[in-house]
Amino acid sequence: MKDGNGRGHLLTEQVNPNSQNLDQMTALEIVDLFNQEDAQTIAAIRAAREPLAEAIDRTAEALRHGGRLFYVGAGTSGRLGVLDAAECPPTFCTPPELVQGIIAGGASALVRSSEALEDRAEDGAEAIAHHHITSRDVVVGITAGGTTPYVHGSLHAAQQRGATTILIACVPINQVTLETVDIDIRLLVGPEVLAGSTRLKAGTATKLALNILSTGVMVKLGKVYGNRMVDVSVTNTKLYDRALRILQDLTDLDSEQAATLLEQSDRQVKLALFMHWTGLDAAASRQCLTEHQGNLRQAIQAAISPIR
Repeated sequence: MKDGNGRGHLLTEQVNPNSQNLDQMTALEIVDLFNQEDAQTIAAIRAAREPLAEAIDRTAEALRHGGRLFYVGAGTSGRLGVLDAAECPPTFCTPPELVQGIIAGGASALVRSSEALEDRAEDGAEAIAHHHITSRDVVVGITAGGTTPYVHGSLHAAQQRGATTILIACVPINQVTLETVDIDIRLLVGPEVLAGSTRLKAGTATKLALNILSTGVMVKLGKVYGNRMVDVSVTNTKLYDRALRILQDLTDLDSEQAATLLEQSDRQVKLALFMHWTGLDAAASRQCLTEHQGNLRQAIQAAISPIR
């Protein structure tokens, strides 16, 4: 059955047979049902592993050459993109303009529903123009049902400007096809527990995909050493403590020595590690790291052998 917008055939709009008696379930039965259904989000990510990996590689290459990453969406999809973008500066010490979220309706849509604005494809195109998207940039359109005009308009405009375009949707390609995108990521989680409520499994799978994409990109850009966030922005007590733990875990320094080194490096963990392992001062260490595009492992390999 199709709804008034002709979208009833979409996977994200179908009725889940496992939850047809949802209103008669106990609280524990509801929890168990959600737990059972949410397992499909992991399977959906696994099925999309190859396009996700391609998205990581192509985005990292674009950012390495001066490009930026943009997430575009409406409603829950837009909020998830803004959230992932907002978490990059504190986690990886990236400038705010490197990864950005664009949501239909602007900042006010983050806290108040503005669903009607998703129907304006021209607004999506205008957002792309407003952010001066170029061929160096990457634009990720996020739309659970795959039909959001705002996202379609933004992807089409981005493609016309030569940007790399990526689609994240939760419906099969045979239901919604976008021939213009460079990478098509489909997260097929099946019908929602609450029919049509894509903030549930679709939202969870989308968040997982964005976690993987942004973290993978930052790994490729050298902002991670081993599995430590060595570019963490030390802006509060929690992050200061984390920085000290990273230094202590990766070196033979005690807490006091690690604190001294962190201050000598202007609270930059990556720089502190390089200084400790090479014996170079801050200025020389910065220069070497810059020469290797901030990649700590490569910089150390060039400075000393063997690498620690």
